[in-house]
Parts: sequence; structure tokens; C-alpha cells
Amino acid sequence: MKKIFSLGLCLVMLYGANAQVQNPVTWNFKAVKINATTYKVVIAAEMEPGWHVYSQSTPSGGPVPTKITFAKNPLLLLVGKPTEAGKMEQRHEPLFGVDVKQFSNEVSFIQMVKVKGAAKTSLTGSVEFMTCDDTQCLPPKTQKFTIALK
Repeated sequence: MKKIFSLGLCLVMLYGANAQVQNPVTWNFKAVKINATTYKVVIAAEMEPGWHVYSQSTPSGGPVPTKITFAKNPLLLLVGKPTEAGKMEQRHEPLFGVDVKQFSNEVSFIQMVKVKGAAKTSLTGSVEFMTCDDTQCLPPKTQKFTIALK
């Protein structure tokens, strides 16, 4: 009896360990050199069909807006704030009771960066985001990144 119980317990644990973690958003990071000292940094998200992430300007009281944070680097100057490139959808979300701004399929967050001098360096930071579909929201996640500026 103990062997059967132990086998059953092991099978339940293996099933739980193999359960698929939902991760419907894939992030890509790159820097495009504009001139000797200026780069366009692109932080791009691709969502599985039916999933979306939220704009940086999603109002409070709703889902967690996307937030991009850059680590301080004395060799870099951030020019303005990150802009959004993608098809923004604005709709009333009854679950939260507010109008939300969201992106489905894909969105890029673009940050212009100037390098002080001719130094080679990297831009590091993180993206905090929340993703939902029509039936559920996943807890907010943070994706760290490092982008070489060459």
C-alpha cells in the first residue's frame, strides 16, 4: 500500500513539474545606430494571438501599465521618454472599470540614446508588464535586458 501511495505521489509531483507555465509575450531588444553618438533602442514585444499588453499611459485603477526602467550609466544620455509604436486599442474594460490602452500582436517601445564620447557601452534595464486575454490576466512580470551600443 505504501508503494502505491508513493508511486501516486511521485506521479502527481511529476505532473505538476511538467505543467506548462503561460508565457504569451516574447521580448526582443536591439539598438540601431543613427550616427556616431546616437542610437535608437527598440524594445519589442510579440504577443500570442488573443493576448495583449498595456500602454505606458494606461490610467490608474486598471491593469499594470508597461513600465521601462533604465539603469544609470554615466556614459549615456536618454533623450526624452520611451515612445510606443504599434496599433493602440482603447476600450472600456469592465473588469477594471476604466478605459484601457492596450496593444495586441506586437508593440515596440523606442528610446533614443546618446553616447558621451566614443565609448562602447551597454544600456541595461527592465520592462515591467502585465498581459491579459479576454478571460484572464497573468501576474505582472519583469523582463531584464542588456543592449550593447557599438
